[in-house]
Amino acid sequence: MANPWFETVAEAQRRAERRLPKGVYGALVAGSEKGLTADDNLCAFDELGFAPHTAGLSNERDLATTVMGQDVSMPVLISPTGVQAVHPDGEVAVARAAAARNVAMGLSSMASKPMEEVIAANPKTFFQLYWVGDRDTMAAKVERARRAGAAGLIATLDWSFSYGRDWGSPFIPERIDLEAVRRYAPQVALRPRWLWAFAKTRRLPDLSVPNMVGDPAEPAPTFFGAYGAWMQSPMPTWDDVAWLRELWGSDRPFMLKGVMRVDDARRAVDAGVTAISVSNHGGNNLDGTPASIRALPAIAEAVGDQVEVLLDGGIRRGSDVAKSLALGAKAVMIGRAYLWGLAANGQAGVENVLDLLRDGLGSALTGLARGSAADLSRDDLVVPPGFERRLGVEGPDAPVEAVPTRPRRARSA
Repeated sequence: MANPWFETVAEAQRRAERRLPKGVYGALVAGSEKGLTADDNLCAFDELGFAPHTAGLSNERDLATTVMGQDVSMPVLISPTGVQAVHPDGEVAVARAAAARNVAMGLSSMASKPMEEVIAANPKTFFQLYWVGDRDTMAAKVERARRAGAAGLIATLDWSFSYGRDWGSPFIPERIDLEAVRRYAPQVALRPRWLWAFAKTRRLPDLSVPNMVGDPAEPAPTFFGAYGAWMQSPMPTWDDVAWLRELWGSDRPFMLKGVMRVDDARRAVDAGVTAISVSNHGGNNLDGTPASIRALPAIAEAVGDQVEVLLDGGIRRGSDVAKSLALGAKAVMIGRAYLWGLAANGQAGVENVLDLLRDGLGSALTGLARGSAADLSRDDLVVPPGFERRLGVEGPDAPVEAVPTRPRRARSA
């Protein structure tokens, strides 16, 4: 039997590609239109360098921190992602892995497992909401999250319904029916281990989204049913953000995810949020949006003393975490990285990814002569001229320069 441990997130991705049917793997790679934003999320980290020391290095590696009221072992959180049909245990396996490493996680309202089951596996779980339906509908889901014991709320509003990929979109069925079986049969035949994992549980991948209803006793809609309702819902306003925040409770953690502009960050603070995530939805939204790490410094400078600022997008190694902290992030959120681990080796694979990020961050601290992750600063980096994108500030915004488009496989590594 091959060694299930992998030494990099890139290797986890390679194993995921070998294990998953082509359509399932393609859904994880994601991206929109030409893939410029998804590319830039990765390329931007490559542009940042380190300024290491030679002697007098620290023997300490203090990674622990507090994020959204939760004491965690390191400044890395699990980002909410949709239906995780890559493994039978889905979000529950992720929750267990995060709990084993004392890491908090975000649970998507588009997840495949009920929030009650996931929160039981990891009490340090923040429930993520899209704005779907009216305020009464939203209030019911917020109350369900409260009853389930969610540690905080995450509102994701950065969605323009961009779709279509120049390299082609995978077929994603609404439910497992005869047509889905016919379309996926050739792919599954080439990846029997994925099917065998589900066969052992005596159930097929569940493409419903049980957290999109306010009562767990209600029938769960399909992913595309919920997606359709989302598309037909009115776009939320800043008043809606303030209302949602107040509904959750002014003394409870509340994050607004998807902030890329300084002016939006300031309005989020005015709406009462306790944290913001600088994020471009992993490149799955409006293509041509710059990498989130480029927008981070200006936002952290503007509001970092008022709310917690997190970075989401492009994290693949511990050194990426170090770069994000040095540019002002309190912590980072990971998405594809842990999904590769889940696909490669279930719960143990997610733990493997978290271990790699922890060890990589620790190595960066040693080389930079920092005893604590909280001590990282811009002085530890080599930041090239023109790297930042100061969006939503007075004067013309820095242009989003073209970046070389990587081949699809390299882009998602």
